[in-house]
Amino acid sequence: MATQSDLVIREVTPGIWTFSRPFLRAPFIPFGGRSTAVKLQDGSVWLLASTKPDGETLAKIQEIGPVKYIVAPDVGHWLNLQKFSEAFPKAKVIGVEGLEAKVPGVKFAGLYGKDPAGTLYGYEPEIIGHYFSGFENKDVAFLHAPSKTLIQGESSIFVYKVFGNDPYFAFRYHYTADLLFNLPATEQYSKSKDSAKTWVPFIGGLSPWKGPHKFLLKQLGTGPSMKADAKIVADWDFDRVIPCHGDVIETRGNEAWKAAYTNFLK
Repeated sequence: MATQSDLVIREVTPGIWTFSRPFLRAPFIPFGGRSTAVKLQDGSVWLLASTKPDGETLAKIQEIGPVKYIVAPDVGHWLNLQKFSEAFPKAKVIGVEGLEAKVPGVKFAGLYGKDPAGTLYGYEPEIIGHYFSGFENKDVAFLHAPSKTLIQGESSIFVYKVFGNDPYFAFRYHYTADLLFNLPATEQYSKSKDSAKTWVPFIGGLSPWKGPHKFLLKQLGTGPSMKADAKIVADWDFDRVIPCHGDVIETRGNEAWKAAYTNFLK
């Protein structure tokens, strides 16, 4: 008997497709995962690669057009990167500083944070990227200007124990996170037998307008450039936000960004 796919493919707006599916962290937090494909004006495809490149995903991407760019938007996005690059060997792979060590089998055509500031990768000005050097995961936020859509990546949130040489006596909390969450991941779990809800306090409702999201960003955005970086994105003209974790924010996306980054925009 064939297993039912849990992949949700949706054309969010003309020219932008999302590939959403369940994804667990920790391993009991249902964050969901999402890749995003954008058909550029020249007919080629810009792909933020995150979820696994199964047959259904690859077939749809090939239907959209030839993949010209594969993008990994932070140091947490690498598990499926080599598989995507092997599936589309003619594509230029663009990542962030640090990924070259994590995925030595991938030939990067560019690395945000390692390349000189202002480096252009070929998809500008249709898609503009801004690198967050002061953010824990060295994330890049992307603006698809024609559709007024912010596309951004993720890593995770996790906790580990540590105290001297013995990890069992005390807690030390270490966070890594997305530039923007919008949980619960309803769409990403819409075809799954599992629930998008979690028993973990505050994480299940992690959204830009709520205090826990602002708290996490304040812990992670420690670099001196965070205020400037957050303001640059706040000044972009976008209405929609496509996060890797949680539901797409279909409208009022710029308001959501400003709400989440209020501590950096004062």
